[in-house]
Amino acid sequence: MIFGALRKPRIQTERMILRLPQHSDYRAWAALRESSAAFLQPWEPEWAPDHLSRKSFTNRVYWASRSHGQGSALALFLTRKSDDSILGAITLDNVRRGPAQSGTLGYWVGQNHARQGYMREAILAVSHHAFVRLDLSRLEAACLEGNTASRGLLERSGFKYEGVAQSYLQIAGRWRNHVLYAMLRSDRRGRSDAG
Repeated sequence: MIFGALRKPRIQTERMILRLPQHSDYRAWAALRESSAAFLQPWEPEWAPDHLSRKSFTNRVYWASRSHGQGSALALFLTRKSDDSILGAITLDNVRRGPAQSGTLGYWVGQNHARQGYMREAILAVSHHAFVRLDLSRLEAACLEGNTASRGLLERSGFKYEGVAQSYLQIAGRWRNHVLYAMLRSDRRGRSDAG
């Protein structure tokens, strides 16, 4: 199934609406990223000097729309239902079709919204969407070995540890090892056939 054949995604959870970024989100997004910079930067690729600029954000909005239309990625903002405030973002990227039918999850949440269950809620919703609506078979995610919060989040969300990738991504300006996780549409790993 091609993403472009679908209308603009709007995934609802108990507390949030996950949707594509819009140009009008710039100020709220920039403020959240700026106030959470010290919390986020140790775990992310090095921010470009213009990371928080309107031009950079405009490029993100266009990329999200174009990628959705091409079926290569689904970049969503997490917005709270009660007040439409931006809490973070989740991206299903590197969507591979054909025999792979897989994609890679990436995510971030603002510091003031961390450890409140928002990202687990988003991961479960996007995983369901990927398996049911997009007919993917495998979701992958990676995080730094020392990121115990992200590792725990993935494990609580049903992802299984698969190994370590050496020098996987440049994070904070250095090539870093990452632990790899995956979730399968019909995941039998860790289950017994009995019962």
